[in-house]
Amino acid sequence: MAASLLTPFLNDRRRKWGATGEEIKRAWPCDDLVPQPKGEYMHAITINASAAAVWPWLVQIGQSRAGFYSYEFLENLIGCKMCNVNEIIPKLQHLKVGDSIPMHPTMGSPYKVAAIDPGRTLVLLLREDTQTGKTFEISDKMPEKYQNMSWMFFLNEHDDGTTRLISRSRNDWNKSLGNTLFFGIFGPITLEMDRKMLLGIKQRVEATREYYTHNGE
Repeated sequence: MAASLLTPFLNDRRRKWGATGEEIKRAWPCDDLVPQPKGEYMHAITINASAAAVWPWLVQIGQSRAGFYSYEFLENLIGCKMCNVNEIIPKLQHLKVGDSIPMHPTMGSPYKVAAIDPGRTLVLLLREDTQTGKTFEISDKMPEKYQNMSWMFFLNEHDDGTTRLISRSRNDWNKSLGNTLFFGIFGPITLEMDRKMLLGIKQRVEATREYYTHNGE
């Protein structure tokens, strides 16, 4: 975290951590939700398991849900009350469009599920007029103060049985000194948190696979 804040000139590389050139260049589901982002990143990781094995861990993310498998201690320093689980929770496996995925118990608005293709794609969206707290459509007149942020997860299973997990975030907001400072400070931290999340999912998926393989289940 300290290194990322002290080396902002490396942030462009951090925004593409793990992603291939082809993955960076291609279009992804729901990119049009944030057509002109001021900030974005794409992270990717290879998991030695099928997409079906990865999906249950992904679909249960969220504060007051299964956590984000990231730096729990740091999240809880700002009151997130995060608890990262190490098991699949059956009651959290049934997401639908419009469901909330909170990041904090009291601060900020939650993401909403904008699109879902079970076993393949999960797209979250936070679109808010920050003066009124109301949501808006991209076809509406843009509010004076706003946030428009999408977060896409995509599972691309390969023939060798491995799966690429893609995390793609596109963010737009009104220009202001406050937003410049906020995203300038928390942007690099978000990159590190997202990277850790992908590593956390990989660790959990592969550990579960090894357990069942070892026990012949």
